[in-house]
Amino acid sequence: MKNLKLNAARAEKDMSQSDLAAAAGVTRQTIGMIEAGDYNPTLNLCLRICRALDKTLDELFWEEES
Repeated sequence: MKNLKLNAARAEKDMSQSDLAAAAGVTRQTIGMIEAGDYNPTLNLCLRICRALDKTLDELFWEEES
């Protein structure tokens, strides 16, 4: 499942995938794969992404039940 919340939060901060990747210590491809739903990041990586975007885990990675 695509992570549209991550994509929106990144756009809100006017960050490219490369900018976020540098802030989180990963490659741009990793951020792209997370946004596309093709990679399940570790909790540690999720926390680094959240810090870089000033968001909580719930705001970026919690999936609402339908």
